[in-house]
Order: sequence, then C-alpha cells, then structure tokens
Amino acid sequence: MKHKVAVTINGRKHEHDVEARLLLVHYIRDVVGLTGTHIGCDTSQCGACTIHVDGKAVKSCTMFAVQADGRNLTTIEGMANGDQLHPLQQAFWDEHGLQCGYCTPGFIMAAAYLLDQNPNPSDDEIRRGLEGNLCRCTGYVNIVKSVQAAAKTMGGAHSKSGERTAAGRS
Repeated sequence: MKHKVAVTINGRKHEHDVEARLLLVHYIRDVVGLTGTHIGCDTSQCGACTIHVDGKAVKSCTMFAVQADGRNLTTIEGMANGDQLHPLQQAFWDEHGLQCGYCTPGFIMAAAYLLDQNPNPSDDEIRRGLEGNLCRCTGYVNIVKSVQAAAKTMGGAHSKSGERTAAGRS
C-alpha cells in the first residue's frame, strides 16, 4: 500500500506516492533526484545524510518519507544562492575542510544548524555540535576551522577588537 507524501524541499513542492517503509534519505535521492544527501553507514552513525527538517538538523536515514509529509526540508542543494555558495560551503573550500567530500554535505548541514543555534561557538562547542558526523579523511581540524571561518563570515565570530559582531553582544 502506498501513501501520498507532500513535502517542500529547498523551496520546491514535491508530491509522490511512496511505500510506508521508504526512508527519507532514499526518497530524497531516488524519488526526488537530489543526490547531495549521502548514505554512508545504514546505521545512523555517520551523519552523511543530515538535512534540515523544519529547520532542525536530522539524519534522514532515521526518518520515513511518510513522516516528512507536510514538512519543509532543506538539503545541501538548497544551501547555495544560485552560483553564490553558502558561507559554510565557501569556508569548507577555503579552509580545506573536505578531502574526498563524501561526508561534507552532512557536516555542512549539521554546522548550519549549529550556527543557527549558536552563532559564535567555541572549538569545543563546534566539536560537540558535529559529534554525530564522521569523517574518515580529514582528522576534523580543518572542519572546525571551516565552521569558525563561516561563523566569522556570517557575523557571529569575535571581531579583531574582541567584541561580538552579531547582535552587539560581547
């Protein structure tokens, strides 16, 4: 038996009939055709499939497509603004926060949620915020640097004078 699913992904509405057991990650990749969300482990351990569901970071392998009915989803494809990369995407490029790139979409989505919740995280807060994502290539140092650089670009990091640039807080 199939169920109708209607979701908005990256601002675009999608409606499909799907089996109740179809995982959201497979819906996004195989039905909708957005392949930036990766499947890395099949056990919800790696975070390569992280997307935003109604603004919250979610591992899309832990949710059925039918559970997303009526929700607003953002995938890595929805982060850039046309040809302009999102500050996190640019920072991962500039700070060498990626090597093979397989885990990168999940890290960027998790980091975007982190920076939304905490625009000026410490190194420890970044590491805690990304602990649900695994990378087998980088050693994480440049991933943390990438998030720090994006926070600064996005206005959350400390300025050179030491004062907070976002919302005037110090």
